[in-house]
Amino acid sequence: MIQIHSKSDEFPLEHIKLQIDDPDLDIATAREMAKAKARELNKDAMLLSWYCRKTGEYSPKFECGYKKKPPWVIFAEARGGNLTIDINEGEYIFIYLKL
Repeated sequence: MIQIHSKSDEFPLEHIKLQIDDPDLDIATAREMAKAKARELNKDAMLLSWYCRKTGEYSPKFECGYKKKPPWVIFAEARGGNLTIDINEGEYIFIYLKL
């Protein structure tokens, strides 16, 4: 499992932090909240990658040899990711491309 410590300098450019006080928050709800915030900032924002700290899951499943950053971050950066929505200090992280 990859451990993520949410530091804004590790993620693409604009870093938005959201605090959601819901003990039942799950990945589907977090994804919808992140999407709403991203679309508020840019109506055409496109999700490139995401991470769930609780389960260690991330998407896309992309592997690379570079170990200083998680592969899902590298994937998003390589595709122009320029917006990170960080929910509950790294509980869920979504990286978008603002077009």
